[in-house]
Amino acid sequence: MADNIRIDKFLWAVRIYKTRSIAAEAIRRGRITMGGQQVKGAKIVKEGDVVEVRVPPATRSFKVLQIPRSRLGAKLVPEYIREVTPPDMLELIEMNRLAMSMNRRRGLGRPTKKERRDLDDFFDGDEADTDADFDIDFDADDDDETTY
Repeated sequence: MADNIRIDKFLWAVRIYKTRSIAAEAIRRGRITMGGQQVKGAKIVKEGDVVEVRVPPATRSFKVLQIPRSRLGAKLVPEYIREVTPPDMLELIEMNRLAMSMNRRRGLGRPTKKERRDLDDFFDGDEADTDADFDIDFDADDDDETTY
């Protein structure tokens, strides 16, 4: 195993963040701390460190058990970090996630399955007759025989 690793690479490797650039952005915004101190992207992570990740409205804490060489498979993550976040913080994060998903303003973002079905029913249902016969007499004003 590697002896040390940068914090941005570590957060990506243990799947706390989906990409390394997202992890680096979280560090730049001050959302990552170690020992109560904000860190920079070049901060070296060692075994036994506790990394705090601020996820508004709470902070998740992870204890480093091992240092990975590269990005891990999801099943291997528990061998490298252990979440030490208090249960009440985890509950707060989950409640916030549920509240955000339920309070999506109508019309914003991607339609839900129900909204998509309603739209499909609206457009595929009784449509106005688009093949209506229009009696338009284009030869009615041919009194002017102007040649161009």
